[in-house]
Amino acid sequence: MPTPFSQSPANLSRNPYGRIPVLVMPDGFTLYESRAICKFLSALLSLPYMPAPSSDLRARALFDQAEGAEASHFSPAADTVSYERFAKPLRGLQTDEERVAEARGRLNAQFGVLEEILGGQEYMAGGEFGLVDVWYLVMMERLRGCGEGELISGRKNLSAWWERCLGRPAVKKFLGELLTLEDIKKRLAVAKG
Repeated sequence: MPTPFSQSPANLSRNPYGRIPVLVMPDGFTLYESRAICKFLSALLSLPYMPAPSSDLRARALFDQAEGAEASHFSPAADTVSYERFAKPLRGLQTDEERVAEARGRLNAQFGVLEEILGGQEYMAGGEFGLVDVWYLVMMERLRGCGEGELISGRKNLSAWWERCLGRPAVKKFLGELLTLEDIKKRLAVAKG
């Protein structure tokens, strides 16, 4: 699995795992873990990307359920494919195709479940676009960049969800700005000089 980007004392003071992302607020409040950061910023900025715990208990429970499924069932497999096909080549390491095949099998099963779920609702946590959709979108775009796009495009409801999300100008802009493996390789080559 991926190794921490740095075990320096400065990084460990912000995140005991030595990983990114880390959010440091002007008053010194520090928060690590991407989902916690997203939820904090959504609440802080009053963005409508997750139901408040006190507003609609059932909507919040469905959000938490969708978040848990993404974190438990989708992300581990997507992270494995991304690491093997994206991060390892950047580091000059050999891709372990057996690990990719195993993770791809888990993704295929997860996308089958999502196909059923999205047959009855427009977004991952219900009828509204939210943070759970964002979390899926980022890794699905990475998977597409790793040659796994047919896992998404081969499913009617998942493809329709993808298109609905891309219909949001901010999503389209954000995904368009994600760096590809080739973009990063070029930047690293320039940096090495």
